[in-house]
Amino acid sequence: MHRIKAQLMDDDAIRRALYRLSHEITEKNKGVDDLVLIGIRTRGVPLAQRLAALIKKNEGVDLPVGVLDITFYRDDLSLISQQPVVHKTEIPIRLTGKKVVLVDDVLFTGRTVRAAMDAVMDLGRPRLIQLAVLVDRGHRELPIRADFIGKNAPTSQRETVSVKLKETDGEDRVVIEEVADGKD
Repeated sequence: MHRIKAQLMDDDAIRRALYRLSHEITEKNKGVDDLVLIGIRTRGVPLAQRLAALIKKNEGVDLPVGVLDITFYRDDLSLISQQPVVHKTEIPIRLTGKKVVLVDDVLFTGRTVRAAMDAVMDLGRPRLIQLAVLVDRGHRELPIRADFIGKNAPTSQRETVSVKLKETDGEDRVVIEEVADGKD
């Protein structure tokens, strides 16, 4: 059982963070040439779509946005489920030679990002891969870091960061939840 410990971001904070990230992405990449945003299922997808909309508003360019399912690339697949649910990966263009920005909601151990990079490399050979996350909560198990971070939120191992988005959950907010030990 989880109980909400604190709210990290409300809808305005999420909107401002994505606005800032959209500018950082275009600035670091010196524009939008050869840029592709790829959302990692589930919540990375609407975040990538929102970033693309903001970049279009600022730069006047429609960026390709892909959807990446990393289910079969996970190193903990057997721990998740005996019958994992696999969704479709949808990448609208060839990735070879492109600048790929992977987009996810929370960066934690780094294992999801490692799996996403493996999946991307199976689809082509991008010029470079960058990572944009809404929240970086620390506790890395792999040498992976985000290039673009909406908010740093150091957490304990007993806490989880829960991102709620309008597209998937009906509301925009980020909360820290504490795992209850049942000794109440």
